[in-house]
Amino acid sequence: MPRDKVILACTECQERNYFTTKNRRKHPERQEWKKHCPRCNRHTQHKETK
Repeated sequence: MPRDKVILACTECQERNYFTTKNRRKHPERQEWKKHCPRCNRHTQHKETK
């Protein structure tokens, strides 16, 4: 399976907080999740980085 590791970074402070996997064949575009950022101390949008 073509599951690749991706890193999620906060869109406000740019800190890389989370690691996850995704299927690049089904979802080639970059994903966004709303997750808790410990540096901002609140829920913010986290975008997939390289």
